[in-house]
Amino acid sequence: MEPTISLFAKAGFSISGSSRSYRPSVDDSEMRIRLLRAQEISRYVEHGYLDCGITGRDWVEENESNVREVVSLAYSKVSSAPTRWVLVVPEESPVRTLKDLEGKRVATEAMGITRRFFERAGVSAEIEFSWGATEVKVPDLVDAIVDITETGSSLRANKLRIVETIMESYPALFVGHGAWENAWKREKIETLALLLKGALAARDMVGLKMNLPEKSLKNLLEALPALRNPTISPLAQPGWVAIETVIEEKVVREIVPKLKMLGAEGIIEYPLNKVVY
Repeated sequence: MEPTISLFAKAGFSISGSSRSYRPSVDDSEMRIRLLRAQEISRYVEHGYLDCGITGRDWVEENESNVREVVSLAYSKVSSAPTRWVLVVPEESPVRTLKDLEGKRVATEAMGITRRFFERAGVSAEIEFSWGATEVKVPDLVDAIVDITETGSSLRANKLRIVETIMESYPALFVGHGAWENAWKREKIETLALLLKGALAARDMVGLKMNLPEKSLKNLLEALPALRNPTISPLAQPGWVAIETVIEEKVVREIVPKLKMLGAEGIIEYPLNKVVY
């Protein structure tokens, strides 16, 4: 929830309300927002109860929902890495491959994804639904689990070992076919997608501006390929130019000393909300 609300804020939409509110307010009179579990969203979008929704591709596949993906949004709970559904066993388990689970019991919240995965592999196992705390069920209650992870830290803490990754998933903005066929709604959703994508693109980027002696410009551009296609403007002071560009934030600490060596002055780094290509 928090990364999604932060992404909307960078896209220009202020969402407010208590953390327990399922109907938060937004400063756009043309939008109404509902806060729902990710597992449910694609079904409500498919049936037209919601025009569009953000949820993971995994839950769209789990529900086999007939919805249209408008834009993929590469973010997760704590990082930019995708979430993964993984087949997991205890560290000391004799299970080494998927085939070793023939005739065994597997617990998961993602019944559809797991069942279809085992069917495609030709492995017959008993798949049962898990209501939560799935990682504590092995080895006493089941032989293996299929659980979701982002960093794997919880699995390691519970002395669990990944046998196989079933699927990777990012959130995406999905729209129902009825809403997509409505010209006004489609334009609004496409605008929302553009702004969210721009906000996401700006996540690891910063703006950089500086003044530089014009005679050093060629050397600077040759030495710093990160500054590709910068904006270059003449200053009132003859022989000087102003340079402005957008670069990855992690690059700044490496190139600022080089900029100084090349004669740059007044170097300013500033955050970005959106980068629209």
